[in-house]
Amino acid sequence: MLDIPALRAALLAWYDVQARDLAWRTGPAAGKAGQRSDPYRVWLSEVMLQQTTVPHATPYFLSFTRRWPTVLDLAAAEDGDLMAAWAGLGYYARARNLLACARAVAADHGGVFPDTEEALRALPGVGAYTAAAVAAIAFDRAANVVDGNVERVMARLFAVEEPVPDAKPELKRLAGELVTGAKGYGRPGDWAQALMDLGATVCRPKAPLCDRCPISAWCEGFKTGTPETYPRKTRKADRPRRFGVAYVLTRGDATALVRRPPKGLLGGMLGLPTSDWRAAPYTDEEAVAAAPAAGAWRDLGAVEHVFTHFSLTLRVFAAEGGGDFVWTPREGLSALPSVFLKAALATRRLL
Repeated sequence: MLDIPALRAALLAWYDVQARDLAWRTGPAAGKAGQRSDPYRVWLSEVMLQQTTVPHATPYFLSFTRRWPTVLDLAAAEDGDLMAAWAGLGYYARARNLLACARAVAADHGGVFPDTEEALRALPGVGAYTAAAVAAIAFDRAANVVDGNVERVMARLFAVEEPVPDAKPELKRLAGELVTGAKGYGRPGDWAQALMDLGATVCRPKAPLCDRCPISAWCEGFKTGTPETYPRKTRKADRPRRFGVAYVLTRGDATALVRRPPKGLLGGMLGLPTSDWRAAPYTDEEAVAAAPAAGAWRDLGAVEHVFTHFSLTLRVFAAEGGGDFVWTPREGLSALPSVFLKAALATRRLL
């Protein structure tokens, strides 16, 4: 039978020494001295870290917290300013939810985040994982915080044979046993972060560093001799491909941008005008016919971009012209979502 207290003690002792130094984190030494994590910073970091990495998210987090140091500051932000600041983090629905959540905390909770999972789940855009993470890390609640790193640790620790994603409920159940399986477990916030750090730095997807793992003595995957084969995986279906046209319309040093509809992919963001994205490629005639303005449109080739659920081949057409657009100087294009920045950079004059 798994000795949960011993396993927890070993992992927490490792975390006390090896905890990552993260911009949003209150480290274990500070925590023992009574310093609490700021719920705003925990929440903001967790939203940013969805679908991206710590190195990529960190400069965005630092920029956001300099510009909007509290949830009340963020709640007062203009929608367009926040969406522009988010550009490059992807999954732009998160940015819209970020603003909605900040405004709900300001309007309904006096600018103070609620301290229970249930109340956090009631906030706009806050799902089960984020609610658990904020409850554990910011408020030291015994919440079951399960991200991809924790799933991998559980799959190896218990040698779970069922492949993901079907195994996800079982992996979450097993992680929960380590949180609530006995009375008297302490340091729930540190426990959640210790599991994440273990998965990120030692129990890595490839080439796990089992010789450095503080809980390898209890790991069934390690005992098999092939821990890297966990979690088991089913073959991914081929990602469908779509096709579209992006239009780089310039007037002197300025480029025409449009505000995308508030809902849907890249909703609310400034971007290049585009055709619809469809299953079949566009002919030259179709591309010119779908252009946002009259002009001597010329074909500059195509760029490729991969979204979560499909790949996109985007032909790029350029012309000089005018019209009712958001005319943006060349230096402002760096704030575009990456798919549009790729297309803009396809024109040599914008490089």
